[in-house]
Amino acid sequence: MKIATFNVNGINGRLPRLLEWLEESRPDVACLQEIKTSGSRFPIAALEAAGYHVLWHGQPSHHGVAILARGDIPRERRRQLPGDDLDLQARYLEADVHGITVASVYLPNGNPQPGPKFDYKLAWFERLIAHAAQLLETGMPAVLAGDFNVVPTNADIYNWWPWQFDAVLQPETRAAYARLLAQGWVDATRHLHPDDRIYTFWVNEQAFLRDKGFRMDFLLLSASLAPRLMATGVDREHRGRDKPSDHAPVWIECA
Repeated sequence: MKIATFNVNGINGRLPRLLEWLEESRPDVACLQEIKTSGSRFPIAALEAAGYHVLWHGQPSHHGVAILARGDIPRERRRQLPGDDLDLQARYLEADVHGITVASVYLPNGNPQPGPKFDYKLAWFERLIAHAAQLLETGMPAVLAGDFNVVPTNADIYNWWPWQFDAVLQPETRAAYARLLAQGWVDATRHLHPDDRIYTFWVNEQAFLRDKGFRMDFLLLSASLAPRLMATGVDREHRGRDKPSDHAPVWIECA
């Protein structure tokens, strides 16, 4: 089984690139972030024509997440993190598909920091940590897949110094991510490639051409799923195509 995550940075504007990637990579499950649309503007017909059943949780112009599945219909479990009924930002969607619980996650960016946006980021992270613990308690194989807006270590960015004040590198952000992993979640990329320089996001075309990237897109596996991990990779060539997202898709293959 192949499971992927892809921050598309606007599903309608990137639809040709998304359909291209789905045809070439053929993931069984694809978690999307920053779809930036809702309602009738979501391109469900095009995705279904590509062979995918679709769940989405969107809002106009901002955020939004989706889960695409080939060969099975994703059964929705949750479309918002618990813990704050007033939070209406579309950042989390969870479903059961192919016998696995899959969550598409778009963690807040948090810039500028310090400030209310950074406070919201950390509060959202705490809610994710609390809910992730409950997922592990079920014993079900599970994946948290998405753009976590955290650079876990200095090895996950081309040069940390120019970005030292960015919200994605702050000690509080990194500590929250470390506490999430400490529950028992396995970062698939680092599990199989502990020492490699691997990036998933580049701020612009020049940064991509010079490979000045960040690693912020993860597939985190529950302890019950991690032993089935066979391979992982980044489809970085898609970042270099015409009118691409600023992120590249990340994928895993499991037995």
